[in-house]
This record gives sequence, structure tokens and C-alpha cells, in this order.
Amino acid sequence: MVTLSASVLRRYQRFSLYNSPYSAHDHGHAIDLYPATNEGLSPVSGEVLETRTVRAPPKPYAHEDEYLILVDAGEYVARILHVEPAVEAGERVEVGDSLGPMVRSGFFAPWVANHVHVGFRRHDQNLQRATGSLPLVADVPVEPLAWDGTGTIVETGDTYARLDSPTHPAPGESFAGIATDGGYVLDGGFGHYTGGGAITAGPDGAGASGTVSLLGHPVGDVRQRDVAWRDVDVMANGERITGISLFAARDSGFGAKLVCPGHEFAVGDEIRVEISDSDDPVRLG
Repeated sequence: MVTLSASVLRRYQRFSLYNSPYSAHDHGHAIDLYPATNEGLSPVSGEVLETRTVRAPPKPYAHEDEYLILVDAGEYVARILHVEPAVEAGERVEVGDSLGPMVRSGFFAPWVANHVHVGFRRHDQNLQRATGSLPLVADVPVEPLAWDGTGTIVETGDTYARLDSPTHPAPGESFAGIATDGGYVLDGGFGHYTGGGAITAGPDGAGASGTVSLLGHPVGDVRQRDVAWRDVDVMANGERITGISLFAARDSGFGAKLVCPGHEFAVGDEIRVEISDSDDPVRLG
């Protein structure tokens, strides 16, 4: 298991271990890091081993190329994606150095902001294949935020709407995230991906098991730190939406992010989110 320290994570505005439908993120084996600007900041120090252009799913909103940067981080090799390399093999980088500009990739959905994807392998592992990275721990406190499902829309895009609640208690200083009724901070695409994570369940999720609830409704079953979402619908003012993006954040723009392509919501709208059981839930991966 690989640990990313608080000193590394605090260089970024947000992070997520589970908010992806791709197998590289299964069981929290990769992390997405969101810098404050479009510079792809390195999460590791070490020598660049290789940079290459790799194939990604073609999407109309995505950059036509995807890139892989391999960095020898000592005990492990870091696999970094979604950054167009401004570094070359043989160069040394330090934590926080720019590796190049981030690119929009066909590996993530249009409502997901640009980010640095990183996973870690042992030197004797296959460094090229997408799956096989080691489990990751984000070693930083994340404050659980209670949320009653209400809020006012303060930002919209074609595929999402962001609310002004829950309110971050200390923006810029600490990480926080939307919590279950029992106090776990949830991570992932709820419930449009098959599963997510309980990122405050501990480094290995020891002792975490049972049902997790959100807004008074059972939404998933946690085993260690993985959460299998139940078949539910997410409703905003009575209208079914795709879901909610869940993550840990320390920026002032925090608030519930509703995933709702083709929506007609507007800034200033008052929203109530509710959850109900479903015979036909939205599932994107």
C-alpha cells in the first residue's frame, strides 16, 4: 500500500480515489489530484523514466491524445496521466513541479475537471498496462460534512450544477467532504458508477462494514473502504438526475456537485435533493 502524505495532498485543491468508471481506480488503486491552475503538478520527486502518447477513448469534448509519464519515485514508479509532458526522460522533478499542462481526456466524463491521475507500481511490474497499480492511502484528515440535501445553485455547466452547500468550514486550510449519516466521507460518482469509497474508513478500512446512508436513505454497502452503491435514483426538485460527484476538497468553491447533462437549472435556483429506490438506476460504468 502506497501513502500520499498530507504535505503532497495540500498542494492540490481536491482529490478523489474513486470518482471514475475505469478499472484503474478499482478499490482505490489510483488517485485524481486537482491543482488550482491547469499546470499538472507532480505528486512525486524523482527521475522521469519515460513519456509517451497512449490511446484513450475518443470523445467529442476530449483532447485527441492522452499521455503517460513514468517517474522513478524510489521504491515505486509513479504512472501519471492527463498531462501533456513538458519534461523528458532523464530529467529530475520535485513534488510540486509542473510536468506540463493538463489535458481533457476521453478517460473521464465531461463534468469532471482537468486533473492529474496517478497510480504506483513496483519496478518489477508492468508499467504500461492500465490496471495493476497498488492500493493508495490519502494520509490527510478529511472533515465529514453533514448535508440535508438542500442548497442554492451558484454555478452551472452543460453537464452539472454546483450548490452552495454544504459549506466548507475552513476553505484553503483543510479537506472536507460530504458524509454519510454515520460519518464516513463518501468518494466517487454516486450512484452513476457501480461503486465508490468511504475515504475516512481508515488506511485499510479495517472494521468498516455494513450499510451506509445519505439523506436518510440507504445508498450502499461498505466493505473495508469500498462502497457498492445500491439501486437508487437521485432526484433534484423531483427530477431524476445522473448523480452526485463526491470527493475531498479544500477550496472555497466547495458544494454538492450535481451531475445532470442537459439540465435546465439556473444560478439562483433553490434545490432539494432526495434519494429513492429504483428498478432502473442510472449506470454509466
